[in-house]
Amino acid sequence: MNPAVSLGAVAAGRMQVGEAVQYIAAQISGGIAEAIVLLTIATGKADYSVAINGLGQNGWGAGYLGEYNMAAAFLFELVATFWFVVVILGATGKGAPAAMAGLAIGITLVVIHLVGMKWTGVSFNPARPTGPGRCSGGHAMSQTLVCSVAPGL
Repeated sequence: MNPAVSLGAVAAGRMQVGEAVQYIAAQISGGIAEAIVLLTIATGKADYSVAINGLGQNGWGAGYLGEYNMAAAFLFELVATFWFVVVILGATGKGAPAAMAGLAIGITLVVIHLVGMKWTGVSFNPARPTGPGRCSGGHAMSQTLVCSVAPGL
């Protein structure tokens, strides 16, 4: 469910561009649908406010976790996504031990989150920040671009 992985599969020759476009459209639509479900559930609480509580959207800068600047956030998302896709493609490639793919991918996912959580909230998935950013609007939507574009490069 990650457009960056779909793009990596295209680059590795494991997926056709037409397939990737369909996957990416579905992945982004799924991210938006999930955020709408989350928003609907969260607003069922009397004192819930998107402006105060958010929807788990990614971000950077003043007031967001470690307050890293846009360049640092962009670079982190780009590098984290690159390494994540490399591990996925390597762990699922021909000759790789299939029984270890989940472990390699899972450990990479955990390490990237532990290292980068304070930088951007860790997206490395262009579909991940799109839904919460759209549903939260305002500042969150403006920050979605960095967390959506960098992983897609």
